[in-house]
Amino acid sequence: MSENLSLGTGRRKTAIARVFLREGNGKITVNGRNVDEFFGNPEYVYVVKQPLAVTDNDGKYDILINVTGGGVNGQAGACRLGISRALVKLDESNRPALKANGFMTRDARMVERKKYGQRGARRKFQFSKR
Repeated sequence: MSENLSLGTGRRKTAIARVFLREGNGKITVNGRNVDEFFGNPEYVYVVKQPLAVTDNDGKYDILINVTGGGVNGQAGACRLGISRALVKLDESNRPALKANGFMTRDARMVERKKYGQRGARRKFQFSKR
């Protein structure tokens, strides 16, 4: 069991990702599975690996991610923020590149709650004149 070099927490919508950076050769594990196997879609895998590509850290660290809640898109976004935060904690010189690409910002957009007396958050029940 290798020592954690750094850790970061990422959140997006209702997904929460805990990211652990370790010495290694670039293996990314999400919930005990390989990142390609976990996300399936190459688009989400690309989103997760973006911070590593921007900071030229591809293949330098093994990354262990525990992600819960939300859907696949939210989980990928949470992983990206978590990796970014962990990289900055490890080496502060990574911050400008990550910040310039918008990876250090928590995307605060959430689903609006449903209001009582309505069909949805904003959708009303159909009005009947008669």
